[in-house]
Amino acid sequence: MQTGLADFIRNTPEGDAADKVLRKCVHCGFCNATCPTYQILGDELDGPRGRIYLMKQMLEGEVPANTVLPHLDRCLTCRNCESTCPSGVRYHELVDIGRAVAERRGSRPLAERAKRWVMREALARPGIFNTALALGRLARPLLPATLAAKIAPARPAGHWPPVRHARRMLVLAGCVQPALMPDVNAAAARVLDLLGISLVEIARAGCCGALRFHMNDQDGGRDDMRALIDAWWPAIERGDVEAIVMTASGCGSTVREFGHLLADDPAYAERASRVAAMTKDLSEILAAERVQIEGLFAAQGTTRRPLAYHPPCSLQHGQQVRGHAEALLRAAGYDLQPVSDSHLCCGSAGSYSLLQPELAATLRDSKLRALQVGEPAGIASANVGCIAHLQTGTGTAVRHWIEWLDEALRAAG
Repeated sequence: MQTGLADFIRNTPEGDAADKVLRKCVHCGFCNATCPTYQILGDELDGPRGRIYLMKQMLEGEVPANTVLPHLDRCLTCRNCESTCPSGVRYHELVDIGRAVAERRGSRPLAERAKRWVMREALARPGIFNTALALGRLARPLLPATLAAKIAPARPAGHWPPVRHARRMLVLAGCVQPALMPDVNAAAARVLDLLGISLVEIARAGCCGALRFHMNDQDGGRDDMRALIDAWWPAIERGDVEAIVMTASGCGSTVREFGHLLADDPAYAERASRVAAMTKDLSEILAAERVQIEGLFAAQGTTRRPLAYHPPCSLQHGQQVRGHAEALLRAAGYDLQPVSDSHLCCGSAGSYSLLQPELAATLRDSKLRALQVGEPAGIASANVGCIAHLQTGTGTAVRHWIEWLDEALRAAG
């Protein structure tokens, strides 16, 4: 693709990065075939190819930012298009730049700006979110059904084994997961403890930065990234931990890109790259211990139960990690049912389900139909957002795959 960037962005780091991505696109359209929003809306401008061209026109000064902004808002950033693209176009890097430029040069109604500000500040701050969620749970019986469905009931974390093994790994607590699903990290700690690995949470390690960054507060998102690095760095520098474990694949997808996202920060670039290199999804950690895991189940015996598994976009497209969780669930004795169109997004996409509720609900319902064809006893996934979003549309239990694994181990033991 030929480009001619406008003066306001030509020869800037943003402009150079955007130009590099734009020039790789051959406009073949393969990306549209797997784009969830294009499949629903059928609008070229709401598919990756159209959005790329819109961003090109905006960066060339040919179309106003306000024309581009709603189409970028409707993008899930699921990165399905990247898995499909034969040219290796890094679409998410371009859309990050496009959103930042459109936000600066465009305008939103006051009510929308206020809503986004509240969401950025509340969701990314565990103290604020925990308080709001607690109040919401108290008021849940009085709320409309659609709103009440979004407020998950409290879940006990269960036992967290003490730090007692020579092998130790950090785990991200995150911003919303400790309040919504504290049992996820606790279950991971119990399973890893059986394998001789102690899982450690650092109290000051909060949001990974994804929430604010992907709501176009990129400076605020990078501040959260720096704060997270600062919280982890003493343990990393001492050599106390061998890896950083992610139980929320959305966070993992972002943390693994810290080296890229903070590359222009001389104070943090090196540390960010090291943190990114140490970061692994929980399924990768356990896949490396597969022999031990299978040994535990072989010794204790297992009962087969039908489950359906939804691989989050942030795991299969963002991190390009596939198959590990499914193999572990099968090793635990679960009967994983086939799910059609497993590559498609469930509609959660971080804050997307709150900002684009109609599209998100359509995608959720479509995903649930595919997951529930065989009437499974439960649904497994790997990201707090996906789990919470899917659960609002079904009475079938939706849980993190590590919880199903932990349950099987405890039942067998």
